[in-house]
Amino acid sequence: MNPEQLEKFRQLLLKMQEELVSTSEVRNESTGTVHLDQQSVGRLSRMDALQGQALAKASQQRAERQLKMIEAALKRIENDDFGDCLECGEPINPKRLEVDPTTRYCIECAS
Repeated sequence: MNPEQLEKFRQLLLKMQEELVSTSEVRNESTGTVHLDQQSVGRLSRMDALQGQALAKASQQRAERQLKMIEAALKRIENDDFGDCLECGEPINPKRLEVDPTTRYCIECAS
């Protein structure tokens, strides 16, 4: 992969990373303990708040996993391994990398 393409993917990964980090504060607030006054809030409202908390926690876990994948992809760029399948070593189709620059496997090895 040429240096121009690598820089393009590096910038894309950094943008993805920035977006995830910038929304992490909102996710962290949503995963906090649910405090509801049982005298003034009905059971369905409490259940709804707990469900919202569970969804926020799942979203936070997905974002953390995505951040780790982005960091790994950035490391592969630094090590000049980016764009090569980790399984077979063949180049990954650049179109596949455009869809998901964190991908680690070519289409054959992924399936």
